[in-house]
Amino acid sequence: MGINETVSQLVRISYKTGEYVGEAIEEDGRRTLVKVLAVLRHPTQGDLHSEFDPDAPIFHERKALAYTEKTWVPSQTVKPYGGALPDYPTSLKTALEAEVARIDGLRRWAEKCLEKLDEARKDYKL
Repeated sequence: MGINETVSQLVRISYKTGEYVGEAIEEDGRRTLVKVLAVLRHPTQGDLHSEFDPDAPIFHERKALAYTEKTWVPSQTVKPYGGALPDYPTSLKTALEAEVARIDGLRRWAEKCLEKLDEARKDYKL
């Protein structure tokens, strides 16, 4: 495709740890401009370089891209999207709930680990 060629197709993109469905509206050869229409995966919170560290110097709050927000992404990362297009509010709610459930699972896992380590400490008589 040529510089600034109009594309206009549904695509799946990853952007700053989130995943989205959008409309590819322009391409310049290296990048594609995508208009966000749905959220597939809510962005991850925290410092990506210090994963699972709640005491990282900068704990990032990442919000999902807004409905119809436009963003440039590398063209090689743009994939065709062939599924049904969910409406934005429902997709955002579903993605957010999935991220909360994932984090809650990690919290419960960490609590179980601490419980088992406490039992080990007692067995070790420490």
